[in-house]
Amino acid sequence: MKKLFLTLAMAAVLAVGCGAEDDAVDTLGSGEVPVEIIVEVLTPEKLNVGEATTLEVKVTQGGEVVNDADSVDFEVWESGLRDEGTMIDGEFTEDGVYTAEYTFDHDGVYYMYAHTTARGMHVMPKQQFIVGNPDMSKVLEDNSSSSMEDDSEAQENQEHGNEQSADHQH
Repeated sequence: MKKLFLTLAMAAVLAVGCGAEDDAVDTLGSGEVPVEIIVEVLTPEKLNVGEATTLEVKVTQGGEVVNDADSVDFEVWESGLRDEGTMIDGEFTEDGVYTAEYTFDHDGVYYMYAHTTARGMHVMPKQQFIVGNPDMSKVLEDNSSSSMEDDSEAQENQEHGNEQSADHQH
């Protein structure tokens, strides 16, 4: 009885494994590289304080609009204060355009990532906004990078730096 069960279990594992491999061959076996998702920020870089602002991006792939993105989320923060930022769900409008409403309540330099996941890819362009008339001498430096790779590299370096400084303390 145990042998029969083990045989059936092994057959099921092999069948699932082969099926998964066949799927991988179907998508990757052609040797074609997927066409990049492009996310264009449409929101102007100069904005007014206290007015509802439409954060807006257009998503395309190979020159065609993407109306079926899995998600478009807008992360907004004041320069130097990313940890205090806000994440806002974007909504599809039409012709590959996704939007969200946001009101900037005081003068400053702000940044936005448009976290976009579509067709198996994730891109997150970064955009700077000048809101009102900020005193540039009081604006904190923004240390977040302009790409995901730079962010993960910076985080890795920070983690390694913490390990090294812990080593030096001993």
